Amino acid sequence: VKFFAQTHTYDEPWQTVTLAFFLRYPNPYATHVLSADVISRSFTPRGTLVTTRLILKKGPMPKWLPRSVVGRAESWIVEESEVDPLGKVVKCETRNVDHVRVLSVRESVELKEGGAASTIQRTEAKLVSQLGWLARRAERYGHEKFQRNLERSRAGLHLVVDLLRQSREQALAL
Repeated sequence: VKFFAQTHTYDEPWQTVTLAFFLRYPNPYATHVLSADVISRSFTPRGTLVTTRLILKKGPMPKWLPRSVVGRAESWIVEESEVDPLGKVVKCETRNVDHVRVLSVRESVELKEGGAASTIQRTEAKLVSQLGWLARRAERYGHEKFQRNLERSRAGLHLVVDLLRQSREQALAL
């Protein structure tokens, strides 16, 4: 079992980062994401917005992984999120639904207001493999890849934030 945790601060208001978070696909930093579809969306009695998305990702398999273990280099991901607009908090959980014996990845992200013009993102992940003698290697590989992908994910989110800012500025100029 491998764990990962990291905190990052965006110098942007919570509303902007939250909108960018839900609009982050597609972007040039996430070419591995083939599709992201909303499965359900509803409001709770507390006034929070709950969304479930199904995401299809692709990526190369490590050369040391026997081809017979994973037939294809695509994986389905379920993303469940809850937005609390009054508390200014987003909680999002993602998990892969296939290849879980090879590597099960459960990620949680929390976006919360860090002040008038900043947003704090807390990311945690748990990686578990059931590949017998290859389990530790798979977990280590997944952990390292997760760290690298997190940087690309942030770059993509920053790009979407910039695009939102440009769009807003163009609208104000009209």
